[in-house]
Amino acid sequence: MATWFIADLHLSPARPDIVQLFCDFLRDEARAADQLFILGDLFDAWIGDDDNSSFAQQIQAELKRYTEHGIPTYFIAGNRDFAIGERFAKQTGIEILPDPTVIELYGTPTLILHGDLLCTDDHSYQRLRRWIRKPWLLHGLLALPLSWRMRIAKKLRQSSKTQKPLSEQELRIMDANPRTVQDYFAQYGVQRMIHGHTHRPAVHQLSDQSGQSLTRIVLGDWYTQGSMLKVTHEQQQLMQRPLPAAVPSEI
Repeated sequence: MATWFIADLHLSPARPDIVQLFCDFLRDEARAADQLFILGDLFDAWIGDDDNSSFAQQIQAELKRYTEHGIPTYFIAGNRDFAIGERFAKQTGIEILPDPTVIELYGTPTLILHGDLLCTDDHSYQRLRRWIRKPWLLHGLLALPLSWRMRIAKKLRQSSKTQKPLSEQELRIMDANPRTVQDYFAQYGVQRMIHGHTHRPAVHQLSDQSGQSLTRIVLGDWYTQGSMLKVTHEQQQLMQRPLPAAVPSEI
């Protein structure tokens, strides 16, 4: 038995190959899991739990079929899907956790989070995060007509496709700040941390000021392959799975 972690799938109707790989994962490897953790950005954009599109219904139905097998499934919101709420949780059978959360993972206290909180060098993003997560603003956004929010999400997806490559400086400030990482280890008193967001899959070994060993595991995105972390009593393993052959897009 094992616990699986995934993040940064960025599911959307425009990438049916990623959607298919996610569905295959839930039906195959993850079906024998002790539990599954989705650490944010499951969707490329989530416009609200009232989304009645065929795509939204497909993903929710797939998650519901999975959780009905009795596998505890947990979700931490990312920067793309922080509007996921209790209606989505009820319809899928998942449990929404705070960001960050400490879990007991086979005897090891482990801090799990989406990961954007660690990127403190990106000052403009952190200001935006604090602003857009305000409950009154989120309530206002979700009060907009569904058709408006659908158009906004479509424009955001189109905009992300046309962005120019990031410079080295931009890539650096969007990564986790080493001091912030150490602060989070100290604040939560753990020796292991698992997160996504930065799209830099790796297992980092470091130590605190007393010389105690610490492990930070970064999940990968699903743009060019599936990326999963499998944790058992004995080991932790970052894994990749190839995307299926191209299938027709809905848009």
